[in-house]
Amino acid sequence: MRLSARLLRTSVFVDTSAFYALADRTDLRHSSAKRFVELNTELLVTSNLVIHETITLIRTRLGHAAAVKFGRRLFDEHITPVLWVTPRDEREAWATFQRYRDKQFSFTDCSSFALMQRHGIPSAFAFDEDFRQIGRWVVYPTEHAR
Repeated sequence: MRLSARLLRTSVFVDTSAFYALADRTDLRHSSAKRFVELNTELLVTSNLVIHETITLIRTRLGHAAAVKFGRRLFDEHITPVLWVTPRDEREAWATFQRYRDKQFSFTDCSSFALMQRHGIPSAFAFDEDFRQIGRWVVYPTEHAR
């Protein structure tokens, strides 16, 4: 799916932590995640690396069947379009990963930061603290901000 630069500049990037909260009905953040998706009016986008990380996490915690079921939804780009991390994004991610040794950023998080920067994506839907710690984007849901 081809997305305009203008549309991306108003979109919300979905992190693995948000997808996992949606997938696991027993997760403490499930209802908050579900409510955000129901009330959100902006386009939700993600990356190919977040999809990889999400399917792997669901497989590890909830089992193969749950990972396949949720993966089918992730690969439906009419629900959440997928942006591909480029080699340039990876180089930027590696630089960020090396720079922040005092943070627990995963390489996937750093790749997400690079991709969001490249596309001008202003916000993220995430529950882990990484997007808040980097301090460049608005992070939803806001009730989880510290």
